[in-house]
Amino acid sequence: MKTEPLHGWGRYPRLHGTVHRARDLDDLRRLARSSPAGIGRGAGRSYGDAALADRVVSALPLRHLLDFDPEGGVLRAQAGVTLDEVIRFALPRGWFPPVTPGTRHCTLGGCVAADVHGKNHHRVGAFGAFVDELEVVLAGGDVVRCSRTESPDLFWSTLGGMGLTGLIHAVTLRLAPVRSAFIDNLGVRTGSLGETCRLLRETQDDHAYSVAWIDLLTSSVRRGRGHVLLGDHADGPGLAPLHRDPRWTLPALPANLIRRTGLRLLNSLYYRRQLRRRRRRRIHYGPYFHPLDGVAHWNRAFGPRGFLQFQFAIPFDGGEAVMAEVVERTGRAAPCSLAVLKTLGDHPGGPLGFPMPGYTLALDFPRTSRIEEALGAAADDVASAGGRVYLAKDALLTPEQTEAMYPRLDEFRAARRRYDPEGRFRSALSDRTGLT
Repeated sequence: MKTEPLHGWGRYPRLHGTVHRARDLDDLRRLARSSPAGIGRGAGRSYGDAALADRVVSALPLRHLLDFDPEGGVLRAQAGVTLDEVIRFALPRGWFPPVTPGTRHCTLGGCVAADVHGKNHHRVGAFGAFVDELEVVLAGGDVVRCSRTESPDLFWSTLGGMGLTGLIHAVTLRLAPVRSAFIDNLGVRTGSLGETCRLLRETQDDHAYSVAWIDLLTSSVRRGRGHVLLGDHADGPGLAPLHRDPRWTLPALPANLIRRTGLRLLNSLYYRRQLRRRRRRRIHYGPYFHPLDGVAHWNRAFGPRGFLQFQFAIPFDGGEAVMAEVVERTGRAAPCSLAVLKTLGDHPGGPLGFPMPGYTLALDFPRTSRIEEALGAAADDVASAGGRVYLAKDALLTPEQTEAMYPRLDEFRAARRRYDPEGRFRSALSDRTGLT
């Protein structure tokens, strides 16, 4: 066990603290028994304070693949294994992660704790839909294997539980069969937010994956125009290449590079790069699923104050109007550097699960006091409309807003009291939002 400096992303790019690195299961048990237990941490890719606490237990050294069924594609691996490592192992064997978020550098434990979703939630659900079993170390050091049939309350509360039920040691995951490392992509150019929303809903049953990049820095009439990317795993030409390293590395910068004028020009150029309204092409899985991984340390573009992402889910009914209101409110406070729109389906989740049937919009902003104030008001708008903000990306929610957005909080708290009666697992996020 050793300690090291702690660096965060998002709002906390240079926060320092102490991390205890767990080398094996015995280390995890010892750290769970010590006081305070603190919070588990994977690759530290949450944009807010989900993995920050006075005491942090890093699972990164736990990087062993424990078991694999090549016929059924069932992988059992330690919590510190990243999706990148899963892909490197599984893709040559004809398997791929069934759900992948916007980066391949997050750990399996982090994927479980945030119950991440990808571009295919409308079809298959979130990451937890493919988790068969979890091995969790409780606050007293006991190791519990939980599933949908064994200790189901611990299982569901750990999926999306932001690490507040215990330290995840191992994950049993069902992979998806594939025949290629490529995606057949249909890109469709849209002219407004309304058109983008309609196209996403109309194509939900037609493609495995769908996502839209939208332009929020153009005129009000065209605001929300963009590119809808509809994808399916290709049948060929094979299972290679397996990996592409970042093309660029951004150095540490003394100031924020994000400026409204420059972003408006870049958005206009990107929108016009697709000359035809519809374009079919075959692309590598990396640029399709993980475009930002192509630039190492891309978050440094926001300077030493970092950035804020505001990702929220909103029901289909009235969702377009709420999104337009949020975009208008936040656009007056700061330029949105990236906006990504997807649809979510109706699938089971844990009591702190984020997805709901509807739209989810993710907005990135350079951090300023004005945008923090605007996002606080936007969170009230989202809560009033029956939506919720994604805890894995949040840095601003209040206890009152969290209570309004997550109606199953009492269910989560009851499970947490059962497995951590002294409330020893906690984080800056859980204290700020009233989860602990």
